[in-house]
Amino acid sequence: MIKLTARQEQILNLIKDAIDNTGFPPTRAEIANELGFKSANAAEEHLQALARKGAIEIAAGTSRGIRLLGAHAESNKPSAMPPPTNMMSLPLIGRVAAGSPMLAQENLETSYNVDPALFSAKPDFLLKVRGESMRDIGIMDGDLLAVKKVDSAKNGQIVVARIGNEVTVKRYKKTGSTIELFPENPDFKVITVNPEADEFALEGLAVGLLRSWH
Repeated sequence: MIKLTARQEQILNLIKDAIDNTGFPPTRAEIANELGFKSANAAEEHLQALARKGAIEIAAGTSRGIRLLGAHAESNKPSAMPPPTNMMSLPLIGRVAAGSPMLAQENLETSYNVDPALFSAKPDFLLKVRGESMRDIGIMDGDLLAVKKVDSAKNGQIVVARIGNEVTVKRYKKTGSTIELFPENPDFKVITVNPEADEFALEGLAVGLLRSWH
């Protein structure tokens, strides 16, 4: 049994909640902001302590490279060598043809066999990310975003949305009848949607990310 301090337990629960709610672990800055630390460095020190105790694994070079380990991982922990029977086939969607359903044949590039344990929830398809609007949370141009089909989302979740004939990946926020789609890159503007006037649909919820599949 890993013995954690009260603060470490608090941070671990924050990581779990972020993964459950958005499909992604929090950044150091988000942890610092949530817990009132003066800087992201303080959050980093606690994360390193959690890593030394074997509660999490930290991947270098990414702001959200945190993975739960051991009993804390529950069903989210990927197995090192999953047997073929555990793999699932996910269709990869490239550029989306205007007006066509996401999973329409003309949108499908190929399919990948992946371990479902890699994701916070079972995905229905992979979407090839275009552009840098979500760069600051580690979603890069060319990445494959694992998406679970949904028709509703909670504020703060990363969603795949369709506005007219455009499909976009953004952070979701709904206030009253107004929907705002937030980028994670200051070079991009917030998209404000009026569901009564704009042709809008939620296509899915981001539940994980794959890279180096090109």
